Amino acid sequence: MSTSPAIDVHEELSGAAIGRLHKILGVLITLITLFDGYDTFNPAYVIHYVAKPWGLSPSQAGLLVSSGLVGFLFGAIGHGAVADRLGRRGTLLAGLWVVNVFTLLTATIANDFWSFCALRFATGLGLGVLLPLGTTFVNEMAPRRVSNAFSLWGVTLGWSLGGVCAGLVGVYLTPHYGWQILYYLGALSIPLTFVAHAVLPESPQFLAARRRTEELRTLLARLRPERAAAYRDASFVSADAASMPNPIAALLSPRYRRVSLTIWITAFLSLFAIFGLTGWIPTVMQKRGETFAASFGFGALMQAMSFVGGLTLAMLADRNHVLTPRYLATWWLSGGIAVLALVFISGHGVNLAIVAIAGFCIIGAQHVLNNFTAGSYETLLRASGVGMELGVGRVGAILGPYVIGLLQQATGGPDVVFWAIGGAAIVGAFAIGSLGLAATPRPTAIDTAPAE
Repeated sequence: MSTSPAIDVHEELSGAAIGRLHKILGVLITLITLFDGYDTFNPAYVIHYVAKPWGLSPSQAGLLVSSGLVGFLFGAIGHGAVADRLGRRGTLLAGLWVVNVFTLLTATIANDFWSFCALRFATGLGLGVLLPLGTTFVNEMAPRRVSNAFSLWGVTLGWSLGGVCAGLVGVYLTPHYGWQILYYLGALSIPLTFVAHAVLPESPQFLAARRRTEELRTLLARLRPERAAAYRDASFVSADAASMPNPIAALLSPRYRRVSLTIWITAFLSLFAIFGLTGWIPTVMQKRGETFAASFGFGALMQAMSFVGGLTLAMLADRNHVLTPRYLATWWLSGGIAVLALVFISGHGVNLAIVAIAGFCIIGAQHVLNNFTAGSYETLLRASGVGMELGVGRVGAILGPYVIGLLQQATGGPDVVFWAIGGAAIVGAFAIGSLGLAATPRPTAIDTAPAE
C-alpha cells in the first residue's frame, strides 16, 4: 500500500483544466439531454392534431401533456437510489433504452387518447433518468472555476435545443407528415445510445465511493493526464459507501431537511409554471389572435431564451464563486411579474417579448436550480437529491397542464393561464429566497459540503 498522502478525488476534479475527455462527455450529455428536452415538450404540438379527432376536453388535453410527466416522476424518484448504489453509467444507459423503445412505439401504435397516454407514461420512466443523471455526471466532472457554466453548456444547452427542435418540427413538419413525425425523429436517439455505450465512463466520485481504485486511477489519468504518475500507486479519499443510509431518510435528516424541503417546494412551483406555460402556450396564443406558425414558434422561442437566461445566471454565479438563492429568486420574480403582465396587455410584439422573458427567467432559473441541488449534497446522495428535486418538481409539472386546462374549462378564457403561472413563479421566488436569509452561506454548485 502506498505511504503517500491520500488524494482527494473531489479536489482533483475541481482543479482540473478542461481537457479532451471533459469536452467529449460534455457533448455526449448535451446530445442525451437534447432528446430529453425534445421528448418532454413535443406533446404540446400533438394537442392541435388530436383534440378534435379524439374528442378531448381541455382537461383531457392537459392530461395528454402530463402523462409522460407522471412517468418522469416515478423515474426521477426511483432512479436515484439505483444510481447511487449500482452506478451512474448503467442507470443512464438503461434510461436511454426505455426512451428509445417507447418513443418508437408511440409513433407506430398510439392511435387514441389512452394508448398515447400509456406509452407516454412508459417513455417518461426513462426520461426521468436522463436529466437528473446528466446533471449529476456534469456536476461531478466540472472544474470548480467553471462549474455552473460547464453544467449549463453540458446539460441545459441540450435540453433547450431539444425544446427548440420540438417547436421547429411542430411548425414545419407536422402539417405535412402528421404528429407522428415528432416521435419518428425522436427515435434518432437510438444511434446515440450505441455511442454512449462506447464512450460513457462511470462517475469518478462513484468509483471512489465504491473503492473501485484501478478504474478510478485510469479515469483520473484521462481527465488529468499531467497527474497520471501521481495516481499510479495512490490511495483516494472517499465517502464510505457502506454507511449510506436510506436516501429519502438522509435527505430529510436534520443535516439536510431545510434545504431539501425548500428545494422541493421551489421545484414544484417552478415546474408547475414551466409546464403549464409550455403545454398551453401554442393554444393560448392562437386564442389571442396569433397565427398557427407563430403560436407554435413561441415554444421554440422560450426554450432558446431559457438557455441564454440560465447561462447568464450561471456565469454570474461563477464570477462571484457562489450561487446564492437570491440570484434564483430574482430570476423567478422577474419572470412571474412579466407573465402576469399578459393579463393586462396584448399584441404580437408584447407576446413575443414576454414569452422571451418567461423563458429567460423562469425556465433559465430552473436549469440552474438543478445544478444548485446537485451541489447541496455529498457524493453518495447527489443522484438521489437531484432525482427527488426533479421528481417532486414533476408533480408540479403534471398538475400544471392539467389544472390550467381545468381552470380554462371553468372560466372560458386564457387569462387564468397567466394568473396561475405568474403566481406560481412569484411564490417560488420567495420560497428559494428564504434560504438566503440563513446565517451560513449556501453551498456552491460544485461544493459537496453538507448543507445546513
